[in-house]
Order: sequence, then C-alpha cells, then structure tokens
Amino acid sequence: MGKRKVVIALTGASGAVYAKVLLDKLMTLEQEDLEVGLIMSDNAIEVWKFELGNELYRDYPFKRYGKMDFYAPFASGSAKYDTMIICPCSMGTLGRIASGVSNDLTTRAADVILKERRKLILVTRDTPLSLIHINNMKTVTEAGGVICPASPSFYSLPKTFEELAATVVDRVLDLVGLEVSSYRWGA
Repeated sequence: MGKRKVVIALTGASGAVYAKVLLDKLMTLEQEDLEVGLIMSDNAIEVWKFELGNELYRDYPFKRYGKMDFYAPFASGSAKYDTMIICPCSMGTLGRIASGVSNDLTTRAADVILKERRKLILVTRDTPLSLIHINNMKTVTEAGGVICPASPSFYSLPKTFEELAATVVDRVLDLVGLEVSSYRWGA
C-alpha cells in the first residue's frame, strides 16, 4: 500500500485537547507511511492558546497550510488525499460543509473529500444540538461523511484530560484504519 495522505483541520470549537492528542498520536505512528497536511482556523489557534495555555501547535512537524491557501494539494481531488479529519469541528464548519459552501481551505478540502467518495470524519464538539445541527449531521452522513462526536468513554478509567480525549481520538484513528495502541473493551 502506498503513502496514506491525511488532512487534519482544527476549527474554533472548544476541545483543543482532542486536537492535541490527535496530533501527538499521529506523530507516534512511525510505522505508518503517512503524509499529513494541517489547517488551523484563526479561532482554533485562539482556543488552543486559551484552553491549553501554550502555543505548541507550532511545533508539530506536519506541513501547515493557510486557511485560505487554495493551492494546497488537497484542494483538488487529483492530489488523492484519502482521509480528512476535522477535530474539533465547529457547528459553523459542519453547516458550511453540509450546504456545500467552500469559503476556506477546510471547507474546500471537505468538499473535495466528499465528492471523491473518500473518508471525511467530523469530530463535532457542541451540546445541546439544535435541529439545524442534527439536520446538517444527517446531510453530511448521507453524503458519505462520518460524524464522530467528541463523547469520551469512561470504561478505561482515564485519569487525565488527555487520557479522556484519547478515548475519542483512538476511535477516530480506528475509523481511519490506522493501527493504534488503545484500550479495547473486553480485551
């Protein structure tokens, strides 16, 4: 199998810890032949700094793309990126994807992933949900996307916020088909 090409987008929804754990885990997957492209909205940067109290998002070795960089390879289906994960995914981003509005690189890349029938995973992070949110989730699901709410599990008895976030991130990486060491129920 050739190199896996994955786009990671961080939006301004609360839950920067999920993004951090996702990026940390992707860095440990040395056995995987991965190419990772990273997009962060302005709000994602602000939420990261506020919630995590640092600017470590700058230190990841992944290729970063500007939020309006439509020359990024994954802005076109011909680049053959096979997966996109939006983590955390704001309800605004969900709504733009559901309505086909490609007003920035994140929504354009999601549009490309869906039209090419590849894997789009949205780690939504909001509660409660309005009927508009639910209908947008339905629309994205019917278009082939996967809604994976940031609803952590507790049966692994996590002791830190990062361990709790990992219960969601590990599920996301399972959905991608990447091999991760994780707590498994009944194992």
